[in-house]
Amino acid sequence: MVDSALFAGPAIRRLRKREGLTQAAMAARLSISPSYLNLIERNQRPLSGRVVVKIVDEFDFDPRALREDEAIGGLDGLARRMADARFADLSIDRDELSEFLSAAPQAAAAFVRLYDNTSPQERRDDPIAAARREIERWRNHFADLDVAAEALADELRLSRGDTYTALAERLRERHQLAIRILPRDVMPDSLRRLDLHARQLQLNEMLDPSSRTFQLAYQIAMLEFRDEVITLASGAQMSDETARSFYERHLYGYVAAALTMPYGRFLRACEATGYDFAVLARRFGVGFEQLAHRLTTLQRVGQRGLPFFMARIDRAGQFSKRFAGASGATILESESSCPLWDAHLAFQRPGDLCVQAVMLDGAGAAPAHWLTVARTVDGRGAAGAARFVVILGVEAKLAGDLAIARGVSLRPEDAHAIGSGCALCHVPQCAQRSLPPRGALLHFSALTRGSIPFEFGS
Repeated sequence: MVDSALFAGPAIRRLRKREGLTQAAMAARLSISPSYLNLIERNQRPLSGRVVVKIVDEFDFDPRALREDEAIGGLDGLARRMADARFADLSIDRDELSEFLSAAPQAAAAFVRLYDNTSPQERRDDPIAAARREIERWRNHFADLDVAAEALADELRLSRGDTYTALAERLRERHQLAIRILPRDVMPDSLRRLDLHARQLQLNEMLDPSSRTFQLAYQIAMLEFRDEVITLASGAQMSDETARSFYERHLYGYVAAALTMPYGRFLRACEATGYDFAVLARRFGVGFEQLAHRLTTLQRVGQRGLPFFMARIDRAGQFSKRFAGASGATILESESSCPLWDAHLAFQRPGDLCVQAVMLDGAGAAPAHWLTVARTVDGRGAAGAARFVVILGVEAKLAGDLAIARGVSLRPEDAHAIGSGCALCHVPQCAQRSLPPRGALLHFSALTRGSIPFEFGS
């Protein structure tokens, strides 16, 4: 996929003022016309590659400063923070956020810094949300981890044989660890346990083959990628140690996925098969949830995949996992999903792919037209089986060539309307609503009882 155009007017304007130049003088040094520079500074023209090179050469300028909005996760990062319940009554739409970020990126960065440094109690946040916010700041793509994991996968020749055996050999030869599968009764509370005294990595017998492979890859990540993970976690500057631990756990899982689904080979398989989930899961020996995680990470510069979002819900519609990646999805910002979403019906069809085109209705949510697919996944352990539904989504305009899109209308007028979850949804006249949107002014009448649960205004 092609990168978006680079609009960096405020950064260029600040550079010019720092150098004490008029627009005419700076334009002369860049070999462009003053009128063109004026349009660039007003964000009415993007920077060409030639102009960027000139800026770097003429002013000893760090080109990373031109992407100053990337530090806050771009428009998607700003939108996620603005989805905070405290701002729900302001109805700030995506276009307004785009104008704010474009016209005053430093002011936007100041807001983000203030928001991120607000204590969890003040923000009504929790450690998981704090870790997720850092993941989304990176758009769930950690390039250095991907490159290192891909190099190790090539070294182990994971593409040429049984991945489980290759990973087990790595643990045996490099770390002197044997693999032992133990009965559930022996490991009543654990799926994986490292016994350094016995030099064993012990796995619960209830793990299916793909999960056993993932646990081996995860253990290798903890043993061989610790320095890289600690460096990333330290850079996040999290004051909450629990949030840091959640973040580190995600990064180790990221490495494990990158080992079992090496970036280049995995992306080529995605594109060759039309992102056929069944084929990909079989080819790489992974489960649907592992596959869904990996699909949200494919944002390598010059080698991008489709921008999927991924979520996991329980029977009550509560999100237990949410990764927007580079999708820009605001559909995940509520604590629970919309009951009108057919993803809930997947619980009644275990193992089937439930495909639906949906239109997200609500204040300023864009892009709004998605193709989503949902499937049940089962977690097994000593406590018994737990069932969830994992959801993948991609913009409908990008989904035309996908295997799951066959036979599904991608016309906007045929999409099913859903909201962002009742707490953040301001769609009126919804009979399925279970609670009013946060910040809304409720209307009551002593004379009339309406047909909907709550009546409200702005």
